[in-house]
Amino acid sequence: MTSRPLSPLAIFDLDGTLVDTAADLIASLNFTIAAAGLAPVTYDDLTHLVGQGARVMIKRAFALREAELPEAEIDPLYDRFIAHYRAEMPGESRPYPGIVAMLDALKAAGITLAVCTNKTEILATPLLEKLGLTPYFAAITCGDTYEYRKPDARHILGTIEKAGGDPQRTVMVGDSINDILAAKNANVPSIGVTFGYTDVPMVKLEPDVVISDLATLTPELFEQLVAKGAAAA
Repeated sequence: MTSRPLSPLAIFDLDGTLVDTAADLIASLNFTIAAAGLAPVTYDDLTHLVGQGARVMIKRAFALREAELPEAEIDPLYDRFIAHYRAEMPGESRPYPGIVAMLDALKAAGITLAVCTNKTEILATPLLEKLGLTPYFAAITCGDTYEYRKPDARHILGTIEKAGGDPQRTVMVGDSINDILAAKNANVPSIGVTFGYTDVPMVKLEPDVVISDLATLTPELFEQLVAKGAAAA
């Protein structure tokens, strides 16, 4: 008797892929760096700042403003950012148009869903809950779930394990180099979205598929990529 293969698994990044969090990230970052007298950042700066968690975002904001950031000030500024972001949550953050319908379609087709984000757990988990998205996902792993994070392949592989998936039947969906590179490092196919927060054009990151319209993110597309990944394994 042969066992049935595990369901395909779709792993999603959070910020810039599932949810448009730009306005709230900028608001909390500007609140944070104002304590050091730094000029506020703008949306155009955001793509250079996000992707590795709040501490790195704060460090990059100081570098952007060519300001010194003493080591002793990092934790207090990080705590200031976290407090502001959590107090305002969900603020203006919303799922991108078409996300909920897309998730519904994938689940109805028997595809398991998961989140793999570099956002810290105390921010990612309540955000997903407040937006009503948590029930969709079999696993949610964050920037502090493990001792490693994207683009480390182990972040994706750990997410696959938590979701009960199979690396040969998994697709990663993201908006930045961390997502696409992590997928390549884990040897799983990837879908890159063009509407997120990246300072490098998505096509240059060379995911397996580039999409700008969520209507094209269909169960059929996932099945095609799963088949491609299994054949390449």
